[in-house]
Amino acid sequence: MEALLRRCRLPALGARQRGIRARHGGTPGRARRPLLSQLFQPLALPVGGQAGSEGRPGEPTCRSQRLMLQGGLIHPTSPGCYCYLPPTVRAMEKLIKVMDEEMQAVGGQKLNLPSLCSAELWRASGRWDQMGPELFRLMDRHNHGYCLGPTHEEVVTELVASQSSLSYKQLPLRLYQVTRKFRDEPKPRFGLLRSREFYMKDMYTFDTCEEAARHTYEQVCDAYCSLFTRLGLPFVKVQAATGSIGGTTSHEFQLPADIGEDRLVLCPQGHFAANVETLNGEQTSCPTCGEKLTETKGIEVGHTFYLGTKYSSVANAVFCSAENKPQLAEMGCYGLGVTRILAASIEVLSTEDSIRWPSLIAPFQLCFIPPKRGSKQEEEGAVLLDRLYDDLAEALPHLAGDSVLDDRTQLTIGKRLKDANRLGYPYVVVAGKRVCEDPPVFEVWNQNAGEVLYLTKEGVIELLSKVQVP
Repeated sequence: MEALLRRCRLPALGARQRGIRARHGGTPGRARRPLLSQLFQPLALPVGGQAGSEGRPGEPTCRSQRLMLQGGLIHPTSPGCYCYLPPTVRAMEKLIKVMDEEMQAVGGQKLNLPSLCSAELWRASGRWDQMGPELFRLMDRHNHGYCLGPTHEEVVTELVASQSSLSYKQLPLRLYQVTRKFRDEPKPRFGLLRSREFYMKDMYTFDTCEEAARHTYEQVCDAYCSLFTRLGLPFVKVQAATGSIGGTTSHEFQLPADIGEDRLVLCPQGHFAANVETLNGEQTSCPTCGEKLTETKGIEVGHTFYLGTKYSSVANAVFCSAENKPQLAEMGCYGLGVTRILAASIEVLSTEDSIRWPSLIAPFQLCFIPPKRGSKQEEEGAVLLDRLYDDLAEALPHLAGDSVLDDRTQLTIGKRLKDANRLGYPYVVVAGKRVCEDPPVFEVWNQNAGEVLYLTKEGVIELLSKVQVP
């Protein structure tokens, strides 16, 4: 086995580098270990007194936007539209896996609905005019009108209505998707927090009666609470207005943050929480315990609606009841902003200059830092770090594809450790000065806990055995 150091110092197309690719990418069924220098992650981190990337001139910025631009996570293409670069896609795919687990735990079935939605359906529901200029509208060559879907109540209800033999025995029906959505924001801002094109998880449910539909509503809300708890996010569930989607009951899931655009009032004892737009007059005390309400700002990351028959009555989405009579389905709809959750997580968990991810969805769980080129620990440390990686991959195979090697050995360990801190890897393993001791001791940084540990190979494996990956 060649020393890791030698691999790192050779030109990308050299013979030994080709050996690395064979070692870590050429073996069928074996995941290639990513090298930081080869990742498509154009870093624009601050250097010395110079600022990193800040966003478009004149556009309001926030912490998450600045950090995501500097960390090579997103790239702006036009106002409100971004390229999601590979690390962001890794985080997004992990988040979607967690969402899939929660949605399928409540009986969700995943589908995919078209982004091009017929104007005819939207006119029938009344939302073609109600949505106003936020709706992206277009005509095809046959002069048929369409919109780019910001949400899909009309389309999914028409789909269910087309099933003429739907029986009460097939309900509840809980259909969901994770797709791109579009909204013509008048002033896109704050990166992925307020964009024109974004990913959303939207679920649509169909039940036999109001009681069953409200039970479904509570189940999905509980699933949302479970999701945010698993992510370790400080969320609050608040009463909310139904807006253009409609219905009679609505709740938002908010992450309190100074940059948030929603104003919330909260009971200190947790008895009451609401978006101020739902309040009648100037309500200042909790209706349950009388405590004075506190006000904060929040970033909306989820929204739930009990719709009743608002859409099923328009599309005639009926099922055959136990009495063998057609009956309108009772509906609900439930949204989670996938890309907004990514940005909002960074907004509320990070420091001003360092990204912090929810550990569960970090693009990479682990960063290895070998010794600096020319250092005393160069050869032995690189070999030992390589051996640690192999042993770790064997003991914890779920982490084998979740680590990256910072092969920029021309830089000091301190410089690479600083970059690793800014990029937010939950764990960083360094082959430092103590790696040549007997037994070898590695420096392990637990970024989210803010602690550094000095561990043998066995200690590193034991520590990382607690790491969860979706």
